[in-house]
Amino acid sequence: MSPQLAIFGLWGAWILSWTVAALWADRPVARPGVALQAFHSAATVLGFCLMLGVRTHPHRGPGRLWDVGDPVGWALLGLAAAGLALCWWARLHLGRLWSGSVSRKAGHRIVDTGPYALVRHPIYTGLIVAAFATGALRGAVPPLSAGVVLTVGFFIKARQEERFLGRELGEADYEAYRRRVPMLVPRIPRRWWKPRGAV
Repeated sequence: MSPQLAIFGLWGAWILSWTVAALWADRPVARPGVALQAFHSAATVLGFCLMLGVRTHPHRGPGRLWDVGDPVGWALLGLAAAGLALCWWARLHLGRLWSGSVSRKAGHRIVDTGPYALVRHPIYTGLIVAAFATGALRGAVPPLSAGVVLTVGFFIKARQEERFLGRELGEADYEAYRRRVPMLVPRIPRRWWKPRGAV
């Protein structure tokens, strides 16, 4: 099996397991308006269709940008798998507080441990990483553009979610969390880039 085929199996397994796991979540007790949620749903569907639904020839054709060899292809598949593993780590860490839409559950609280100590939205981060890795592996314009579409959609959803949860869980507490933890891209520890001996 080639990495170009294996990427479809990886996404298929993730989508199936994620859909089944959605049954294991508490019912929401509050939701924001539906307009932005409808926009996010449309962006997500469009992104997945571009990434996986648009057929591209593995070596040539309109929109084809490059053809990665198997070593690079397997590395990109591994990167996509790592992104989806981050999604699952965050999903399991949230437990029954997880929701596919912006909402508040009974007993909801700010979760700032595990993957939520790295970024405020690790599921979105993992999906964005996996989408760009998939686009690079497929090497064509539609799958690559899916990463852009999903990034915009998740950024808008994250902003909406943070405004909503700030109101629901306490503006001061949520703002303190926002100051401590970045939204989507983890911070590089200063010891990794700060010159030795610098103050």
